[in-house]
Amino acid sequence: MSNNAIRVHRRTKIVATVGPGSDSEDMIGRLIAAGVDVFRLNFSHGSVGHHQLIAERIRRQARHHDRYVGVLADLQGPKIRIASFETGSVSLTAGDSFRLSLTVDGEKGNSSAVGIEYQDLPKSVEVDDVLLLDDGKMQLRVDSVSDSDIDCTVLIGGTLSSRKGVNKLGGGIAAPALTEKDKADIRAMESIKPDFVAVSFVAAVQDIEEARGLLQEASVDAAIIAKIERAEVVADRDLLDSIIDACEGVMVARGDLGIEVGDAELIGIQKDLISRTRKRDRMVITATQMMESMISNSMPTRAEVFDVANAVLDGTDAVMLSAETAVGSYPVEVVRAMANAAVGAESHPVARTSRYRQDREFRSTQETVALSAMYGANHFPGVRGIATHTETGATPTLMSRLSSGLPIFALSRNPETLQRLALCRGVIPLYFDITAFDMRDIDSRTMEFLSDAGFVTKGDHILMTMGTLIGKAGATNSIKLLSIG
Repeated sequence: MSNNAIRVHRRTKIVATVGPGSDSEDMIGRLIAAGVDVFRLNFSHGSVGHHQLIAERIRRQARHHDRYVGVLADLQGPKIRIASFETGSVSLTAGDSFRLSLTVDGEKGNSSAVGIEYQDLPKSVEVDDVLLLDDGKMQLRVDSVSDSDIDCTVLIGGTLSSRKGVNKLGGGIAAPALTEKDKADIRAMESIKPDFVAVSFVAAVQDIEEARGLLQEASVDAAIIAKIERAEVVADRDLLDSIIDACEGVMVARGDLGIEVGDAELIGIQKDLISRTRKRDRMVITATQMMESMISNSMPTRAEVFDVANAVLDGTDAVMLSAETAVGSYPVEVVRAMANAAVGAESHPVARTSRYRQDREFRSTQETVALSAMYGANHFPGVRGIATHTETGATPTLMSRLSSGLPIFALSRNPETLQRLALCRGVIPLYFDITAFDMRDIDSRTMEFLSDAGFVTKGDHILMTMGTLIGKAGATNSIKLLSIG
């Protein structure tokens, strides 16, 4: 890695969605230079072939910028929508009667009724349920339900356009997490080779297991990110914990989740999700409308800066941009603004201290070494960072669960491992082939490598972890304090 790439060590990672406003080779390169760590491919739009083309551009530009950048394939999941209106939209007023129906022609909706695309929707609602349309902008109370029709009264009206989404206040619409489209997309992912696959509307561990099985059948080795979007999932702590344990990371998908639980409840849920996920040794992404105003404005609002900063202070691994970079007018500027907000928040002492695990026994030699290194680095003056030689990325991932102001230099000979570590808070992924050196030279070669890259200088200390069985996964069992020069 070149010195130019490490001007500022930002610990919180940035995920940017690729779209028409950012999918050119030049723009992808500019976004990497601005600070993007992981690119999100939104499978709600575009073909698998197009996503493959974009992934190739990302990997090519990452090599050009001497960076390890991850690729996240985000599955569409079940989209519960109304069908279309004959006139494109209708105006609904509070007190109006309105029907959602399986029998109305999909293109012939009117101000009295509209078709619905999800056949099982009538089975998922009861009288007095409140349905939320168009991201919660309109609300309908359910008055009666039959096998084919849901008769409602409009509680909050407005202009309703074709194909808007439907949610239920409090959650509980029982749609499968993996649709046939999702399964087909997974089967075609071998050409893309994503580092992460996000599963939408996860409701149970079985959803994760099904996705993992399909990925294995397709010969795709990707970490699974569970998108937390259902109110019933966050309401059941045991269910939530089991989903977190079953995957490699979660996404706090604040769009649909906020609609179902309400924005006021979402504040505490976000904090709990970040804390709960980190304590269970998993990665966490905070997403949706983080800098929404920058779709059309070159500067963020103060509230948006505070939103990003609060997620950083809560300990999120990454913050995500959606429409801001996919279709926005200022993709590079919004990445820079998000990076600046993250760095500002990270300068606060609360972002650099942690009491996590002080009262808990370690479960393995690897975990003992990883967390002992972090504790030592945080308490020994002059330590510039932690260097960890890793095969799978497990040790630096464990280290990154502890808050610290120090960088974790993940040194690996496996590009796939380094691309996956691009999402871990505080981890700097660097290519280093430990098998190329004699065991007796590894200490000096590691110090020389970090010094040449500009990460450390004479007089600095680093804590280094590695396994005595060179090149063997899961063998980290030693820790050393090394002095530069």
